[in-house]
Amino acid sequence: MDKERIANAKSLMDMSKLDDMAADFNCNIPNLHTIRIMQRNGVMIESNDDLLPQGCRILHRTVEGKQAFVITIPDNTEIKLPLQMMNLLSDGGKHNMNTTIEVGTGSKVRFIHCDDSFGETITDSANTIDVYLAAHSSFDYYKMENLNNNSSLKTDVNFHLSEDSHLTTYGFSLNGKHIANTINVNLNQPHAEARLNGLYLTDKQQEVETVVNIFHKAPMCASNQLFKGILDDAAQAKFLGHVYVGGGSHGTVAMQTNKNILLTDKAKINTRPFLEIYNDDVKCSHGATIGQLDDEAMFYMRSRGISMRVARMLLMFAFCSEVIANSDIEALKESIGDIIKMRLQGELTSCCNCAFQCAAANNIDGITKLK
Repeated sequence: MDKERIANAKSLMDMSKLDDMAADFNCNIPNLHTIRIMQRNGVMIESNDDLLPQGCRILHRTVEGKQAFVITIPDNTEIKLPLQMMNLLSDGGKHNMNTTIEVGTGSKVRFIHCDDSFGETITDSANTIDVYLAAHSSFDYYKMENLNNNSSLKTDVNFHLSEDSHLTTYGFSLNGKHIANTINVNLNQPHAEARLNGLYLTDKQQEVETVVNIFHKAPMCASNQLFKGILDDAAQAKFLGHVYVGGGSHGTVAMQTNKNILLTDKAKINTRPFLEIYNDDVKCSHGATIGQLDDEAMFYMRSRGISMRVARMLLMFAFCSEVIANSDIEALKESIGDIIKMRLQGELTSCCNCAFQCAAANNIDGITKLK
């Protein structure tokens, strides 16, 4: 019994330490300034929404034990600083978070959504996000996922696009036991456009699942998908992409691409791009590839004196860089590049012999906390 009490006391001390770490958490991305909403274990702990332009609102409430946010952006409003929602998990529990974002006519918003865990506690969290874009609006969505190897995360995002609205998404699944993302895009009115980008890096026994559903419900709309993955060890991934083009959706342009690299014989990927078209006046394509690193490129670099390890790193980073190339948040893009470089080494740690000279090499604590 004494041993049990000591173990319980130690567990409480460890949990308290993790909560203190979460309370002191700081997103150390150089030159990145955001309007931040922070939650710890499902409870809102910080917000600097006073930086929002006049008329913008962030409402927070708890409904049946679930945290719910409603973010409203009025017409003709451009938020200069990105909005950043940070979900920090450290108590080993289960948490559900719901967010609704309403973007007014002609408005422009960039939204960074981060999920992170502390320590090795087992956490299981779920996000549901609904985004409504009014006519002529623009919304950029960045999803950053970096959990420990014991934790799971499920995120469902539903986008609803009106006339001439523009959506761009970037998803980065960097670590976690099981990560599942479902993205539903509804192109409801003419001339709406959606560009979706995603990258998943998995190793050990990790699993990542990505489901993308694009619904072309109006004429003259466009969608473009680019999702890439690198799997090592016995990791598994699944990509399910569905593009639906309705009968009245003439002039549709829809492109879908999924590319994967398997670094071992035990790694597995199940990819299934799918087109469902009920209109002749469309331009649609889909494709998926599964392969290994390019042997000819590897031979060329080795013949120039580049070591095997460095050559592999260079090829893998080149494979990943296409996903982040079009991001217009320069500070975030540079730091994501650094994270990817270090993640490709197997851990979020630096290596003094690395071919890449990471901009944040002298700030490893900040990098490991990057979202």
